[in-house]
Amino acid sequence: MLQASYSSQLAAGCDEVGRGCLAGPIVAAAVILPQDYTNLLLKDSKQLTAQQRLWLNALIREEALDWAIGCASVSEIDQLNVLKASHLAMHRAIAQLEIVPEVLLIDGQYFKAYPTIRHRCIVRGDQQHSAIAAASVLAKVYRDQYMQELALQVPGYSWEHNKGYPTLVHRKAIHNLGVTSHHRKGCQAVSRQLHFRLWSS
Repeated sequence: MLQASYSSQLAAGCDEVGRGCLAGPIVAAAVILPQDYTNLLLKDSKQLTAQQRLWLNALIREEALDWAIGCASVSEIDQLNVLKASHLAMHRAIAQLEIVPEVLLIDGQYFKAYPTIRHRCIVRGDQQHSAIAAASVLAKVYRDQYMQELALQVPGYSWEHNKGYPTLVHRKAIHNLGVTSHHRKGCQAVSRQLHFRLWSS
């Protein structure tokens, strides 16, 4: 069962999605839940169905003391690298919180310290702390909806299904249709295709 609180301190859970994608932004969320908040369905977003995530997304937005979303664009990912862009997205989410937490609970092993707020990195934190799991749900739902809308604007890459991850269908579409402005040029599968088209043109 997830831990509902972090000692007696007001904590914000932070998580991001989209690091392993070939296309689209990295999206992070920061969530402050009430002390002793419990929801038996809440868990790491990857372990939930799409319908469960949508239900929890609405509930968390309503019941959280505060929450916010932050993004890092494709160009920022290419300029900074995936890890630094993840930290940037998290910082942007934290900066939008109206309530200032006493501590940040970060999913993962590394984090660039946020000014004036101490943090704790927790490997698999989305499987241990409710606030981090809640952040994973909000970030996942927001990014999935973004990629579904992007798929309508840029058809052919099946983003409504793969959400930008390197599925076989997505990689074949890059080969057949080329690289778009929404693809991360620093990704090996994308840069390889760019170099191939440049060499063959």
